[in-house]
Amino acid sequence: MSFRLEMLQVARLAPKILGESAELVADFLSSRLHPDGGFMDRADRPDLYYSVFGMEGLVALQKTLPHESMRHWLSSYGAGEDLDFVHLCCLARCWAGLGGGLSAEQKERLTQRLENWRTPDGGYHQSPGRKNGSAYGCLIAFGAYQDLDMLPPDAIRIASCMDRLETPDGAWSNEPGLTLGSTTATSAMLSLYRHMQLPAPAAGIDWLVRQCLPTGGFLAVPGAPLPDLLSTAVALHALSNHPEAIARVKEPCLDFIDSLWSAAGGFHGNWADDTLDPEYTYYGLLALGHLAL
Repeated sequence: MSFRLEMLQVARLAPKILGESAELVADFLSSRLHPDGGFMDRADRPDLYYSVFGMEGLVALQKTLPHESMRHWLSSYGAGEDLDFVHLCCLARCWAGLGGGLSAEQKERLTQRLENWRTPDGGYHQSPGRKNGSAYGCLIAFGAYQDLDMLPPDAIRIASCMDRLETPDGAWSNEPGLTLGSTTATSAMLSLYRHMQLPAPAAGIDWLVRQCLPTGGFLAVPGAPLPDLLSTAVALHALSNHPEAIARVKEPCLDFIDSLWSAAGGFHGNWADDTLDPEYTYYGLLALGHLAL
């Protein structure tokens, strides 16, 4: 099962906790649709990145996507010739969310472009010309290939990159040579281990659980001033094969996510974030889905 389908399967459980408020979430996500197609970013511009979360959120809530306008809008990007790495991966994800639509030739051209961000250590990095891959780059590249019904060429080389991102504290960082791990990088690596069918080091699981505050919510890095919804959602997803770990953090995390809920139908990214968007709203659904299990 791909990253996309795995996360979607879990996010579909969020209404068990949301109850009638699930309709408010659907209404909010629908309100972020641009008339020309695509979901809008925080500046009200249609954007492939935010469209990933808007589309997946509505599908998780079992709402119908505007297929015709979305297909027309996505088609304007061709095979992603003018896109950066992140938006190229998002293009693949959006087409997968619509059930496909790229020709075999377009898929080939898109994957050729993905390989432009391949690093000498076997990984991928979201910035061009890097010698080492990043946790984020490896994760979304692997996911993009899955969305195109493929695997990266010589995929096992990604594992070598993953090893170089390990940190002395038992976690992973987004760049090699750092001494402290981060929650998003560690979550990405644990999820990649699972999808590559490789055993994950137990130290990473223990480190990740320790990033959850007693009052709920995961910190992005040890000592961060505030927990945030992105770190919480991806950590819970990475821990999904460890029900005992989820049980330890369930009640405080439910309280934390509730504190980020808005009656407007979305979720804030953290306590200092005043803006609602499809990205954090989807992460709210994903986190609640894991806590509903």
